[in-house]
Amino acid sequence: MDNPLSETPKGQLSARIRRDIEQRILLGEWAPGFRIPMERELMETYGCARMTVNKALSALAASGLIERRRKAGSFVSQPLSQSAVIEIPDVRAEVEAIGQAYRLEVISRQQRRSTRADMERLNVQSPRQVLAVHCRHFAGLRVHAFEDRLIDLVSVPDAAEIAFADEPPGTWLRGHVPWSEAENRISALNADASLADRLGVKQGSACLQVERSTWRGKRPITAVRMFYPGETYRLIAHFSPKGDVPRREPA
Repeated sequence: MDNPLSETPKGQLSARIRRDIEQRILLGEWAPGFRIPMERELMETYGCARMTVNKALSALAASGLIERRRKAGSFVSQPLSQSAVIEIPDVRAEVEAIGQAYRLEVISRQQRRSTRADMERLNVQSPRQVLAVHCRHFAGLRVHAFEDRLIDLVSVPDAAEIAFADEPPGTWLRGHVPWSEAENRISALNADASLADRLGVKQGSACLQVERSTWRGKRPITAVRMFYPGETYRLIAHFSPKGDVPRREPA
């Protein structure tokens, strides 16, 4: 693990400890059943108090990544479900893969108490703080996609501090928040005046809408709607004996 930074506020240090352990688990360095370092070992590694370590371990246990056993320590839980290995595309990588310069434009970023519509999108019963982000992704001079995203700040409190000025929300989430389940809903639509303006296409143009929700255990992480100009995108399903892995490619 990284060397501790004495100047790091304890809240940020707790989140860092959690992320470090998550990465070791998700990368397979710590396999299911592996006993992670004891609290005292983590305290010495990061130069922090037991409360800071305990907060990180409690968050990991709540997410289902580790199991805490009294007097025995903390252990890596069972593997993530098979859906966790299904690719969730990175829009920046998509653009760069076709040799285009990527640019992000954040249209709006609002932290707020969830509306009824927000709760329906996140599939939750109780109000909570959410982060709503609208942005456009460019491939060269052309709009590649328009993004309408909700992030559940109960599950991802660190997102409240991220401006997403340079790194797309999806890219940041992929790198910082492990997930165990995802659902995609794909549909075609004709752009209304508002969507046409955001995508830089004519009103009524055919567009592709990909709605995606991700969870960690039973807790929602994010719900996003991605809109693409229909003539610039295609869907591909790659099959294997174990199941199909949907892929999307710029046309």
